[in-house]
Amino acid sequence: MFENAHVYTGLAAGIATSVLWTGTSLLFTAAGKRIGPTVVNTLRLLLAVVLLSVTHRLLSGVWMPDANAKQVLYLAASGVIGLAIGDQALFVAFIDIGPRLSMLIMTTSPLFAAFFGWIALGEALHGVAWLGVVLTVSGIAWVVAERPPTPTVQTQQRRLRGVILSLIGAACQAGGLLLSKQGMGHGWLAAEDRLDPQAATLVRMVFAGAVMVPVMMLRRKPMLRNGGSPEPSLGRSDGADRLRMGLLYTAIGAIVGPFLGVWMSLVAGDRAPLGIAQTLCSLSPIMLLPIAAAFHKERITGRTVLGVLIAVFGAALLFIRPG
Repeated sequence: MFENAHVYTGLAAGIATSVLWTGTSLLFTAAGKRIGPTVVNTLRLLLAVVLLSVTHRLLSGVWMPDANAKQVLYLAASGVIGLAIGDQALFVAFIDIGPRLSMLIMTTSPLFAAFFGWIALGEALHGVAWLGVVLTVSGIAWVVAERPPTPTVQTQQRRLRGVILSLIGAACQAGGLLLSKQGMGHGWLAAEDRLDPQAATLVRMVFAGAVMVPVMMLRRKPMLRNGGSPEPSLGRSDGADRLRMGLLYTAIGAIVGPFLGVWMSLVAGDRAPLGIAQTLCSLSPIMLLPIAAAFHKERITGRTVLGVLIAVFGAALLFIRPG
């Protein structure tokens, strides 16, 4: 199908992204339950900036990439939309409905990518792709509509909020990937003048972190009163323990996700077609099924498994070219 090894590297990076995001979704869920999603989102961005800056220094000899104003504008918008707004919504959804269902709903990201590609790049969907849209939406809807074992008004409200926030995260992720691809220079710069994915990731992280720091500072006082815990009922000792564990999970998750995961996602977006890259970056729901059953003791029904497979297969159909 592809004759260029450059593209195969992008496909491998897309699969690696799914593996890394499976791990980071579990880590950030654990961290968010202890110190809150806003603190997790901000701290992982700041840590990622440090890691990416050091890596960029080692690879290029300078701390920050040499990007023109238009590239910085695209990458700044990509970071704010995809990493600040989108991931903040997703981290809250992790707490509301868990990483498995959140990441399943994130499978709609290729749908948003296809829509944005049609709007921005004139990429029209063919007949098979429309079938993919139907299958993806149907598979996700079938899983979401499955009633929890003990539904209450509160759990139903949290479930609805988690679903909406996951959809926001999916749209922002797709929009962020499109903007980052343009920020690297695709479509308007010669290949030798484009930013490489690692440098582009660093620029995105810097601007996303700059947005999230003031947001986190607004929540600083209540966090300090609770000893680091987002739950006011906890005492200072218990809160301090939760703070330490939350910071540990955040640090590990920052290496797995914002550092390695986002870097690999941009390698995929740089070297493979946008929609295919987004599809390969969206395989986490399948990978999370056995983990949720084994470690979180979640009830995984046949309906859930089938719905996940239908949704992911539909996402793949979106970008299969006729002939």
